[in-house]
Amino acid sequence: MSLLVSVIGAGAMGSGIAQVAASNDSAVTIVDSSPQALENSQSKLKSILNRLVEKRKINKEESQHIISNINWSSEMNEISNSNLVIEAIVENMEIKQILFSQMESLVSDDCILATNTSSLSVAGIASVCNNPSRIMGIHFFNPAPLMKLVEVIPTNETDGDLLKEVKSILEGWGKTVVTAKDTPGFIVNRVARPFYGEALKIYEEGIADFATVDWAMKKFGGFRMGPFELMDYIGNDVNYSATKAVYDGTNHDPRYKPSATQKKLMDEGLLGRKSGKGYFDYSENAVNPEPQKNEELGRKIFKRILAMLINAAVDALNESIATRDDIDTAMKTGVNYPKGLLKWADEIGLNSQVAQLKELHSKFEDDRYIANPLLIKKVEENGTFY
Repeated sequence: MSLLVSVIGAGAMGSGIAQVAASNDSAVTIVDSSPQALENSQSKLKSILNRLVEKRKINKEESQHIISNINWSSEMNEISNSNLVIEAIVENMEIKQILFSQMESLVSDDCILATNTSSLSVAGIASVCNNPSRIMGIHFFNPAPLMKLVEVIPTNETDGDLLKEVKSILEGWGKTVVTAKDTPGFIVNRVARPFYGEALKIYEEGIADFATVDWAMKKFGGFRMGPFELMDYIGNDVNYSATKAVYDGTNHDPRYKPSATQKKLMDEGLLGRKSGKGYFDYSENAVNPEPQKNEELGRKIFKRILAMLINAAVDALNESIATRDDIDTAMKTGVNYPKGLLKWADEIGLNSQVAQLKELHSKFEDDRYIANPLLIKKVEENGTFY
């Protein structure tokens, strides 16, 4: 019997999750209260599949089979026979709670209910339900059909057997699955914050412009995109909101403090690629500044941002947000980092990471540069993470 999956929300993320499930022979229902959203979802999926046929990634029969596996509906009661329901609607706790109460009243007792939230407490969403043991986070990355990583987030009440079942389903769909504690940002959105935050701080200090920081991270770090082009790609509104969610959720930890520069751009509507302008100008015939290709400066920028990323990864390990392997896998697979950060720390030497952070702390007298206690302990013990 094929798995019966329902996805609530016909936006880009919901449609992408539905495509993944339908491509793996699940019977899928996409539910959305907006007829326009359902229509857009259907037409976009057809054009995506047509492109895949043109590129010979799939044949016409496979394309038709995927479409035939999906039912688009505005009726919530269509989810009643589901084995698994994944919510992918607006990031608003109250709206999600109302939806989960409704979902629970419609499905059978053994149906698994999941949220695709990227920033809200899964336990908070589950708190309104009579049976929180079958609720967990299943966080896909956008675009869901292309991105391999899925973070699975159990709460303290999630049933262990159901967690195993979900991980098995996702792995069957070809996904790389990591498990994260129910904390702000989970693994990727938390550990990645310094990639953006420290780049913004370097710019605000007048050390380098956007193009130079991006050049340094690609040239010396091997990153596919620099922080500023990546923020423009993600959207300054989305990126700022993620930073603020982690900052608020970690009791205003200085390492995750949002940038005034980014807030200003967001308030002015300079969101990046989607608005035509952000840190760079994407309009036709636009000429963007060339980076200052100073190797000594570039290495300093790279080492500083990497030290902060490694410190954030160590912090996640120290707080048992995930295992060492899951943290490194998540950063390589979810945001295409060239190496896992904990493995990278071992290669560079933990001594040098602590020295770098101490130097920054002494220079700026800013608590964002305090080395994590686990990193200091490893150095004192002459230890490594691997």
